Amino acid sequence: MFAHINREGCISCGLCVELCPEVFCMAEDGIAAVHQSPVPKEAKQGAITAQESCPVSVITVEE
Repeated sequence: MFAHINREGCISCGLCVELCPEVFCMAEDGIAAVHQSPVPKEAKQGAITAQESCPVSVITVEE
């Protein structure tokens, strides 16, 4: 499973980092980023929850 963020559309709310810090982080520029992909097995549900919860729908998690 792989995670991707369309950083151009990110509003930097930090919800993805809060929900799944194993996969997402806030980059130095203040925009969310993926820091671990492929997604570790134990973080799959968190990554999916982050995708579903993103207020601007810029996260994609797929096999």
